[in-house]
Amino acid sequence: MSRPDSTRSARPAASSAASALQAFDSKQLFVAHDPKSRKLLEQVEKVAPTTATLLIRGESGTGKDLLAELIHFLSSSANRGAGEPFVKIDCASLPHELVESELFGYEKGAFTGATEMKRGRLELAGAGTLVLDEIAALSMPAQAKLLRVIEERKFDRLGGSKPITVEARLIALTNIDLEHAVARKTFREDLYYRLNVVPLTVTPLRERPADIAPLAEHLVAQLAEVHRKPKPALSAAAARALEQYAFPGNVRELRNILERAVVYGSGGELQAEDLPAHVAGGRAGGKQTLEQRERAYIAEVLEFTRGKKSQAAAILGISRKTLLEKRKRYGLD
Repeated sequence: MSRPDSTRSARPAASSAASALQAFDSKQLFVAHDPKSRKLLEQVEKVAPTTATLLIRGESGTGKDLLAELIHFLSSSANRGAGEPFVKIDCASLPHELVESELFGYEKGAFTGATEMKRGRLELAGAGTLVLDEIAALSMPAQAKLLRVIEERKFDRLGGSKPITVEARLIALTNIDLEHAVARKTFREDLYYRLNVVPLTVTPLRERPADIAPLAEHLVAQLAEVHRKPKPALSAAAARALEQYAFPGNVRELRNILERAVVYGSGGELQAEDLPAHVAGGRAGGKQTLEQRERAYIAEVLEFTRGKKSQAAAILGISRKTLLEKRKRYGLD
């Protein structure tokens, strides 16, 4: 996936959701045909020029990180001079004891092995944007320090005593219900309220069907170019099958499905039978059906990676820990 050019010096003249989308790199995948997506882009246009801390909620694979990058691209901080950095930290992929040193940095001698000073992601983000992915995975001590960052706009490196001013905008991403995490006392209530001042929600792909066919066509064209294959057309039957599928893996799953179809295809029209059987079978209602489809998707990815958990987690867009939990829940051990 390509990235927007954050070195542009002028803020794009985006007077509507459509123009905001046009201002973003044409190879990005935030297709917005459905009313829910268009409304989200209208919200983005309002919050992007501000410095407000943002909370982006949505299921895995919906494109929360892409939305964060769009906000960075459209923000005033991303369009000053040569541009400011877009920095991301995945709170779930790092051990608890490493998250704080990655986020805040450390002074020489702060702990065994700290042979020199290291700047953390907060400093590296400068006056740009710092994205905290899977924010709920932060330990309680790290949450307390993050709360100070939001309230005081200052932090100390580990082992340091000199406060450092925070210039970066903070965007937190989550795929879980933080209110439930607060109730379970795994997430600080005061931090939740500070993050939830300006919430944005990315709707699951199954709930914005008008986006599916245009997004599929966009992806097919992009994937054909990547794999140096003739661009296949999307048949009406294939489009209907995709629109009727529940997509537990959201846009990421759609991309994986289409990539396989493009790689194996001859470049002609992509038919419904070119899609996996569990996709071509369409959509059925109910929570259990969605869980069954998620199980099938995870099983398919595990089979594709020959059981390599880290590779499967990367394709699914979840942490290795989350994959292990889902394998156990669905009896895929």
